[in-house]
Amino acid sequence: MDAQNQQRHQLRQQKIKQQVDKRIADATESRGLLIVFTGNGKGKSTAAFGTVTRAVGHGQRAGVVQFIKGEWPCGERDLLAKCGVEFQVMSTGFTWETQNKETDRQAAQEVWQHAKRMLSDSDLDLVVLDELTYMVAYDYVDLNEVIDAVQRRPTEQTVIVTGRGCHRTLLDMADTVSEMRPIKHAFDSGLAARRGIDW
Repeated sequence: MDAQNQQRHQLRQQKIKQQVDKRIADATESRGLLIVFTGNGKGKSTAAFGTVTRAVGHGQRAGVVQFIKGEWPCGERDLLAKCGVEFQVMSTGFTWETQNKETDRQAAQEVWQHAKRMLSDSDLDLVVLDELTYMVAYDYVDLNEVIDAVQRRPTEQTVIVTGRGCHRTLLDMADTVSEMRPIKHAFDSGLAARRGIDW
């Protein structure tokens, strides 16, 4: 790189650094966040569990409520439970397996009670509500009750909501929203889900 190109590169990088430094300086508010991972692509729960791992790595406490997933094997749960992360799992599993709306609704309500407890626990730095979006969409858990519990949570507590088709009100409330968009998925090509990769 000649001297002129080096100088142009340095000026561009200095400008970027000034912009980043200003954004950091302007970010003065500190509180827990509401984060939503939604969309039809793979990776929503994985992103949430990555955040749990990060929090636990920093010595923080986390709790996870898993709607829909049931008691089938979960590598993240097996690992993070050993690190003191509380898991509450909706025992009925996938709704297309049970095919019983009333049973599913009752199971959702039971695990939702644990979610409400976690959302009021100031000792928990992070609460994950995995697949909650389905519970709201199916009207197994009342949207207004979710809004109220999330709004009343301790100031420093971060909440992550995952699942497809997140309700617009929760999207509007959220501080950060990431949408996973499917480009290609191995399952669509007939490849089986792999232990340690997909579950």
